[in-house]
Amino acid sequence: MNTKTRIAALVLGAGMIAAPAALFAQGPPPPQGYGQGPGRWDAPPRDFTRNIQRQGFRDGLYGAQKDFENRRRPTVMNRDEYRNYRGPDRRAYQDAFQRGYNTWWGHNRGPGGPRPY
Repeated sequence: MNTKTRIAALVLGAGMIAAPAALFAQGPPPPQGYGQGPGRWDAPPRDFTRNIQRQGFRDGLYGAQKDFENRRRPTVMNRDEYRNYRGPDRRAYQDAFQRGYNTWWGHNRGPGGPRPY
């Protein structure tokens, strides 16, 4: 074997080892269907033009997911964020929170999705 062949084999072998290692170093992909973006099921509705509404919607999604993970009944009244919100425009926040909460459960109750406890 000449020197060029040995170097080529070494580079090829190193590449075959490094490529899979680079893929594993990136970590697992995010859960499917859980990305914010236009047109996604978890994006705030277009009619939520105020920041307080968008924040309430996102908090509702997160609250529903936490209730599922903690095996709690799916009711918005489980959430302290909903019951105890005292910030500006409480009604808008709570309406948006409830809509986000119901959106999460509605999306995840599809075939094979989580069931309430």
